[in-house]
Amino acid sequence: MDIPHRKRTQRDYTLGFKLSVVEQVEKGTFTYKQAQKHYGIQGRSTVLTWLRKHGNLDWTKLHKEPTVSKPQSKTAPETPAQAIKRLERQLSDEQLKNSILNEMVDLLDSQYGTQLRKKPLSQTIEKRRQQKRVSLTHLCQLFGLSRQAYYQAKTRDEKRYEQWQRIESIVLDIRRKLPRLGTRKLYHLIKDTLESLDIKIGRDGLFSCLRSLGLLVKPTKSYIKTTYSKHWMKKHPNLYVEPNLTQPEQVFVSDITYVESEQGIHYLSLVTDAYSRKIVGHKLSHDMKAGNMVQAFEQSVKGKDYKNQLIHHSDRGSQYCSERYQSSLRKHGVRPSMTDGYDCYQNALAERVNGILKQEFLLYKCKTFNELKILIDESVRLYNEYRPHLSLGMKTPEEVHKKGQLLT
Repeated sequence: MDIPHRKRTQRDYTLGFKLSVVEQVEKGTFTYKQAQKHYGIQGRSTVLTWLRKHGNLDWTKLHKEPTVSKPQSKTAPETPAQAIKRLERQLSDEQLKNSILNEMVDLLDSQYGTQLRKKPLSQTIEKRRQQKRVSLTHLCQLFGLSRQAYYQAKTRDEKRYEQWQRIESIVLDIRRKLPRLGTRKLYHLIKDTLESLDIKIGRDGLFSCLRSLGLLVKPTKSYIKTTYSKHWMKKHPNLYVEPNLTQPEQVFVSDITYVESEQGIHYLSLVTDAYSRKIVGHKLSHDMKAGNMVQAFEQSVKGKDYKNQLIHHSDRGSQYCSERYQSSLRKHGVRPSMTDGYDCYQNALAERVNGILKQEFLLYKCKTFNELKILIDESVRLYNEYRPHLSLGMKTPEEVHKKGQLLT
């Protein structure tokens, strides 16, 4: 059963995906036509349109660089004796190189379990057979294989390649929305689809498949300090104990992180429900004034569905200790809670949500503040409604939040 084909529109491509494609083309990973083919993007000039809108290079005109032929240098013809010495030297070098490569392969197979001598051998033999017109029997003898073993390996490779091609299209469809989703969560999302298509592959097999296709994600790290806690304002005791949570909207955790556009550094305030991991309030601003943080909090309590006594937990940043923020907490009957001293681990959940957004969604620098705001709104929606959490039993924050609502 093949995956049904449907015509896509611009709405099917998120801003994050567009920026990802633009960066790969401008880095030289793909030409714009190759990117269009690789990701199955419909339309003849869709990627080119993205490049002209979001790229840092001038894509209004496409120029082909003229090829310059190198002048041939005139050298005296070599004598037969010189030719023999040159060939002997080349043969000696190739033998040494071949010996080193064989030792490297043996080392990788024995210490890392790569099985390089088995897995790619049939493909390599077939390629060399077609290029050099060498008999299959002779090639098999060189590597101690029988013709039967070669054909069995070739059949397995062809089936695996066909299966991986089908998996790739499914994975790329998910990656258009969640470009840096980890393989474990990805497997959870596509497992039912794979079963319906009669594709038998486990989680470890998916790791191997994505590694071969170059689709594994690499971690990124960055840090800028956004908390200033050496101030005179009143700090509050830590009231947040995670194991005691039984429903959503018992504890909201808040934090501030920085994000960048080409217009400079901006600040994102997030409010997250500690039970469901749902982002219930967010605000992007040009500065870290308390008023912007209050707007994120006001958004979180505006959509509140539960009648639980709510605790607001944060670090000891001056914004959260300010009278303006504390006044808003009192207005809504919310109890303040703060970390003890400088222990960032006591606000680990808020830090973790910041990291997920920045490492899995906010990957590419937007041109303007307004474009970044669109990307963040889009990312928060995908995080809440689409991305599964290991800590939530592979459910989404929105699912857990609604399920808790039905219990009240």
